[in-house]
Amino acid sequence: MITRRRLPGRPAALLTALLTMAFATLGVLPAQADSPSPSPTEQTAGGDDAPKVDLILDVSGSMGIADIDGRSRISVAQQSIDDVIDALPPEAEFGIRTLGATYPVSDKTDGCTDTKVLYPVGHTDKVEAKTAVATLRPTGWTPIGLALRGAAQDLGTGTATRRVVLVTDGEDDCAPPDPCDVARELAAQGTHLVVDTLGLAHDDKVRQQLLCIANATGGTYTDVHSQQQLTERLKQSVQHSDNSYRATPANVTGTDQCATAPLLSPGVYADREKFSEHRVYRVPVKNGQELRASVSVTPDRAVARDYGVLLQATDGSGQELVRGTDAGSGRTDVAATGLRWSATRSASPTASATGTTGVANGDQVVCLVVSNSFAGQPGVQSDPGLPLELTVDVKAASSAPDGPALGLGRGWIMLLVLTGAGLVCGLLWGWIARWRIRIWQEN
Repeated sequence: MITRRRLPGRPAALLTALLTMAFATLGVLPAQADSPSPSPTEQTAGGDDAPKVDLILDVSGSMGIADIDGRSRISVAQQSIDDVIDALPPEAEFGIRTLGATYPVSDKTDGCTDTKVLYPVGHTDKVEAKTAVATLRPTGWTPIGLALRGAAQDLGTGTATRRVVLVTDGEDDCAPPDPCDVARELAAQGTHLVVDTLGLAHDDKVRQQLLCIANATGGTYTDVHSQQQLTERLKQSVQHSDNSYRATPANVTGTDQCATAPLLSPGVYADREKFSEHRVYRVPVKNGQELRASVSVTPDRAVARDYGVLLQATDGSGQELVRGTDAGSGRTDVAATGLRWSATRSASPTASATGTTGVANGDQVVCLVVSNSFAGQPGVQSDPGLPLELTVDVKAASSAPDGPALGLGRGWIMLLVLTGAGLVCGLLWGWIARWRIRIWQEN
């Protein structure tokens, strides 16, 4: 009878050990599964302000008209707001302001100052908020301009995005102040307050006014036709506030030429750019550093088809160093592109920053040029310009390959490593097999 002696351990475990030895011999170890490091946003989000939303609800007399799904406009709005309150994330700070809820139509003097806080902006007691909404009845006038100013005060200041959602069925019948002028006034303050408008009445004058308010602040306008549409749009506005960036970009005004352009350090910047305009900014970059920049332009109004956004890095003489482009046709929420450029590459002598105010001797000045080919549809205002957000960062120059040849070389290196590992494993496995046969023959 032939007895086979079992080798110590299992073949799979032995093979794993051999593979590890082979990779270690070649200086390559299999990657370990580590938990991902938190991004800078994840690391700091806990210390930022919570997203803030203030909902302005029109409670004027016309909100009693029953023309949405066979129900009155106010009842449709109340139901949608209830649904939104139920879906609020726990960290959101939410408030409700009314207009036209107190004084009757017969009292225009007081009715045109009638805007009040129904539920203050803060962490929401859902039962209290819904109860307050349920008590509202269509009553008075429509002072939208004053309500917008009041909502801005309700939201206060902070690093979080502040969003106003206006639900109304009519245009302001109490101006001045004109609500479009108020919206532009709020946008000019640079506090990143966005106003979304939702119209419950399908009237051209109402639509134009609500579009003007939204366009001035970088918000959106929706012509509401059903209960479901209103609910979905309200929820989207709240979610957009939660998803928006938490740090308010610094306001900056680009120029039309590099020599007079503002000098930017790493950070996030906000500007506005008119249709088919060029905006220029300057960034100092030291030798051995890499410039990384990205730009997004938001078509916050009706624009023509076929458009593009171009981000160029040039030297002081206007010679292009690198570019990034984005183009499209049809409806989109944002057009964005980016670029990277390393200062270790040769630069034009005119790119030197020697003697430039605010720039150290020996630094190079890179001119960032933002261009767009948007065009407005008929009747669309060009002022204010389209919202533009520019992100600038300067890092140590990347060791990434500059071209396909080096990338191909790195691929061949990995192929050689894998081939060598396979050869070593094959030799070891052959030696083990011969050893097992010899042991089997001896027994």
